[in-house]
Amino acid sequence: MTQPAPAGHVAQHGFAVHTRGRGFSEITAQVADAVAASHVQTGIAHVFTAHTSCGLLIGENADPAVRSDLERWFARAVPDGDPIFRHDAEGADDMPAHVRAVLTGVSLTVPVHGGRLQLGTWQGIYLWEHRADAHQRKVTVTVLGH
Repeated sequence: MTQPAPAGHVAQHGFAVHTRGRGFSEITAQVADAVAASHVQTGIAHVFTAHTSCGLLIGENADPAVRSDLERWFARAVPDGDPIFRHDAEGADDMPAHVRAVLTGVSLTVPVHGGRLQLGTWQGIYLWEHRADAHQRKVTVTVLGH
């Protein structure tokens, strides 16, 4: 049996996500593990990635078509190789990946209650790789509460 964390408790845990290139990596389990290890019963979990070409989001985790639809929409909205972009030092997907990261964001905050993430029935936490090539991404989970 775990003891409740003292008031004002802060715990931090980091992990790596190895992406296969553009697409989604579900990280709900890793974030939930960080929350469980923190022993925080009531509070918040802040999830952050220290990168400028991937993003974090909470999205539907039941139907993979949702993620495919999001990717197709972004491909239309922010296409690789668009001549509007001058920053292309790392290829045609360089600046589009930065724009996508700004639009998706690099951090999330999720409530914690009863020592668990308070996600909805169909919600999952994803790291969305915006670059075409595989990357190793760092994610930090900071859990605050009691």
